[in-house]
Amino acid sequence: MNILFIMYDQLRFDYLSCAGHPHLHTPNFDRVAKMGVRFSNTYVQSPICGASRMSFYTGRYVSSHGAAWNGFPLRVGEMTMGDHLRRAGMDCWLIGKTHMKADAEGLARLGLSPDSEIGARQAECGFDVWIRDDGLWGQGPDGFYDERRSPYNEYLKSKGYPSENPWATHANAGVDEDGDIASGWMFKNADKPANIREEDSETPWLTQRTIDFIEQAEGPWCTHVSYIKPHWPYIVPSPYHDMYGANHVPAPLRADCERQDAHPVYEAYMANKIGLAFQREDVRHKVIPAYMGLIKQCDDQLGVLLDYLERSGRLEDTMIVLTSDHGDYLGDHWMGEKDLFHDPSVRIPMIVYDPRPEADASRGSVCEALVESIDLAPTFLEFAGGKAVPHILEGRSLMPWLRGETPEWRDFAVSEFDYSPTPQAVKLGLDPMDCRLFMVFDGRFKLMHAEGGFRPMLFDLQNDPNEFHDLAKEPGHEAEITRLYGLLADWGRRCAQRVTRSDDDIRGMRGKSSRRGILPFLIEGDEVPEELTVVYRGPAGKIYVKE
Repeated sequence: MNILFIMYDQLRFDYLSCAGHPHLHTPNFDRVAKMGVRFSNTYVQSPICGASRMSFYTGRYVSSHGAAWNGFPLRVGEMTMGDHLRRAGMDCWLIGKTHMKADAEGLARLGLSPDSEIGARQAECGFDVWIRDDGLWGQGPDGFYDERRSPYNEYLKSKGYPSENPWATHANAGVDEDGDIASGWMFKNADKPANIREEDSETPWLTQRTIDFIEQAEGPWCTHVSYIKPHWPYIVPSPYHDMYGANHVPAPLRADCERQDAHPVYEAYMANKIGLAFQREDVRHKVIPAYMGLIKQCDDQLGVLLDYLERSGRLEDTMIVLTSDHGDYLGDHWMGEKDLFHDPSVRIPMIVYDPRPEADASRGSVCEALVESIDLAPTFLEFAGGKAVPHILEGRSLMPWLRGETPEWRDFAVSEFDYSPTPQAVKLGLDPMDCRLFMVFDGRFKLMHAEGGFRPMLFDLQNDPNEFHDLAKEPGHEAEITRLYGLLADWGRRCAQRVTRSDDDIRGMRGKSSRRGILPFLIEGDEVPEELTVVYRGPAGKIYVKE
C-alpha cells in the first residue's frame, strides 16, 4: 500500500464544487470525494505557510515543534512523518514545496553534514527529495528571495524560455499592450494569460514529475506532492485565464460592524497593504477569476494523475489525500491573504480515499467532526501498519472515520499564529513574545486569544456563520469566554515534550529499580519480597569495624 499526499498551497475550503461553490466546477476533486471521505470541518494548526506545514509534517502543534513562522527552522531532532513511516517500513518522498528552513546551527552542533543521509533528511522535513521547488523565485536588487537552485526554472530554460528567471518573466507574467512584461506581482495583470505554454506551467510540470516518480517507485511509499498553486502570484496561462469573469466573483463576506471598535490586531491586519488592496472591488474582480482559473488547472491536472493511477492499477493500492496548508481571505472580512482565524483563512479542504475494502462503508460520505491538520501523520502511520506513538504525535488517526465508525473524538480544535516578524507587530509596538494568537473552536463558538493584554474575540458560528459579530465587544458573553478559556487551558496543560518515553515505556519502568537493588526507605527489610534483599543478607565476611 502507498500514500499520495497532495497539498495545494492557499486553497480555500469552499472553492470546490463538492464543497458547494456555485461556479467553480472541480470534477476530479469531486471524484476523489465520491471515492472516499470529505472532512468538512478541518482546521490548520497555523494560518501561515511554514508553521502550518511543519505541523502537517511533524503531527504536532506549533508550540510543540517551535517553527512558528516562515523561515523559522525546524529544530534538529524533531520527529517527522518520514521518521515514523520509515520505522513502519514505508519510504517517504517529497515532490514540490515544503517551506522548510533547515536548522543549520543544530546540524553543525551535532556534526551532521547536510550531504549525509541523516543530515539531508533533517534538512528536508524528514523527506527524501525527488524534486524540491518551493515555487517563489522572486528576484530583486538584493538577489533571489530563495537562494537555492530552482528545478522548475532549469526546466523552463531547457524548453527554450529566454530568461535568467523564466519563473518570473514567463510562468508568472503576461505581456502588456506594448509587448512588455506584465508581471503577476501586479494585480492589474491578473486577467492576462501567463506568457507560457500551458503544458510548461508549474502545475502540469509537477504532475509530470509525480508520474515520473511513480513509474520507477517500488513500494510501499508515501509521496508528498506539494503544488505551489493556487498561491499568488495570481496569474494563470491560457485557456484558464478567461474561464471566469467578474460575474463569477461572489460578493465579499464582510460587514461594516466588523470595523467598529475592532480588535487592535484585527484592525492592524485590515489596514495592511494586502487588506486595503482586497477592499477594492476592481482588485477582487481581477484576482478571483485568476484564482479560480488556477484551481481549475489544478483540478484538470488531478484528473491526469487519477487517470494514470487508474491505468497503471495504482488506484487500487494507493491512499490519496487532497488538502491545503491554509486558505485565502480574497477580500472577506476586509482582508487579503491569510493570517487570522476566520474560516476563509484557517479552515481547509480535506479529502481522503482509502482503497481497502474496510473503507467501503464510508465512500462518498461527508464527516463533520472537528479535524486538525496534525491528524494526517497518525493516520498515515496506522495505514502503514505502524505502532501508534501518541506521546509524540499530537493528532488523532482518521482511520476509524474512514472505516465508517464513530469514534470518541475531540471537543475542540486549536490553531496558533505568531506574527512577531510582521509590520503589524511593529505598528502595535509589541515585543515578540506578545505577538502570539490562539484560536479555540468547539464547533459553535470560536475564541481568539491575543497575548499582550488585549481582549479576546468571540464568534457564535451557529447564529453568525459568517463571523461578522464579535461578541466580546459587548457584555453578556462572559460565561462562554470563560468556558473557552478553560478549554484553551486544558490544551495548554497537555504533555507535549516528553517524547522520548511513551506511557507504555513508563508503565514498564515501574518497580524495575527495586529488582536491581535500589531499596530506599526500608525499616526492617521485610516490607519487600525476600528475593529483593538476598544480596544484602548473610555473613558479613571479614569485619573491618569494631562494635
